Amino acid sequence: MFDVDTPPDSSPERRDHIVRTLESAFSHLMAADPRAFRGKFRKMAADPFAFYRGSACLFYADTIDMADPWVDQRTSRVWIQGDLHAENFGTYMNSEGQLVFDINDFDEAYLGHFTWDLLRFVASIALLGWQKALSDDDISALVPRYVNAYVDQVATFAEHNNDDEFSLRLGNTEGTVHDVLQRARMNSRFKMLRSMTTLDGYEPVFRNGPGVRRLDRDEYERVAAAFGRYVETIPHEQRYNPLAYRIKDIVGKSGFGIGSAGLPAYNVLIEGPTEAWENDFVLSVKQGNIAAPSRVVSDRKIMEQFHHHGHRTAVSQRALQAHADPLLGHTDIDGEGYVVSELSPYVNDLEWDDLTEPADIAPVLDYLGRATAKAHCVSDAHADASLVDGETENAITASLAGKEQEFADWCTGFAHRYAAQVRVDHALFVDSFRNNEITGVRSSDPV
Repeated sequence: MFDVDTPPDSSPERRDHIVRTLESAFSHLMAADPRAFRGKFRKMAADPFAFYRGSACLFYADTIDMADPWVDQRTSRVWIQGDLHAENFGTYMNSEGQLVFDINDFDEAYLGHFTWDLLRFVASIALLGWQKALSDDDISALVPRYVNAYVDQVATFAEHNNDDEFSLRLGNTEGTVHDVLQRARMNSRFKMLRSMTTLDGYEPVFRNGPGVRRLDRDEYERVAAAFGRYVETIPHEQRYNPLAYRIKDIVGKSGFGIGSAGLPAYNVLIEGPTEAWENDFVLSVKQGNIAAPSRVVSDRKIMEQFHHHGHRTAVSQRALQAHADPLLGHTDIDGEGYVVSELSPYVNDLEWDDLTEPADIAPVLDYLGRATAKAHCVSDAHADASLVDGETENAITASLAGKEQEFADWCTGFAHRYAAQVRVDHALFVDSFRNNEITGVRSSDPV
């Protein structure tokens, strides 16, 4: 168990714990595609933050038994993003046609302690701060900016009950976050389609290229049949005319980031709302992964609500976003669950490379704290009432009442201590990986 009151653990036992946790979490995917996982682990070896991004399972294994004085029966059962770190924020076009800056990436979303998202995030800020050579005092000032913004926004929702209406948009943001939204605004569907597709006569099809795999007839037909099942999972009020879902092409897809290594995926090109080429949609059909929090949450009732992890991902995203992608849905292929969503041209991630000074980072953290609060608090209105009972904002506000400063201090102490442990863990992981101690990814390829 992780202990905030002891120095970082660099013992052989800690190294063994890291290896066992990674093997337990990823053994099925390693067996299916060991080469992809060697690639994932080499990316994780790059630096402590990259390791942290790829090891959410270790975070939960460490913190599940840690004392958490802020949760009770209600606040331990909140919809969470599940892998909240500094690089999981960006833009999307909501179902009402507005550009929104928000949490993104819902592959690990589940129900759990509301504090888990906050702790995972603040530790990532401490890691980034260390890699940017910020002092401990600077980090100790930055972490409460995020935590206090979260707490204040939750209290506002509890008082005014307007969480469903709130979002970070062009009209209510400034600085870096506003610039991220403006850059997303400059993108276009036509430009994206031109980069991904070409014409076969008059019919658009996907271009061949890196990460694109042509399907044989049998696989193509199986994916097409699964696509038909997916359409039935879209809420009726969000469905387009049936013409929009006419399939034009399907390809296999690979080359994802650290989190999705080894997961089978496809891209599907469909007609879109009109027959004009520039209105075609590209959909991602990606196998759902086992959510990291689900490995430590013992309530079987939660997972029994989901048909599979693709279904869980889609349901979670709808819960955590007030106006989710109208193309969001799920399906199954060969008995495995897949999540389906649009590959939107209006996605633009928050980049941290140019955020180097505390004065530049602090206002960004204010926005990220508010976005996190919105995701947690809006979820009770967009999810199964049998899983979440009552208003999330009221439950969290009651838990923190009069102890807001103590809570910020608790989060700050965790951020410093866990970031220090992650830096040690990264070195232990690299040593284990390069010495072929992680079963399932040992390289047998000749030099």
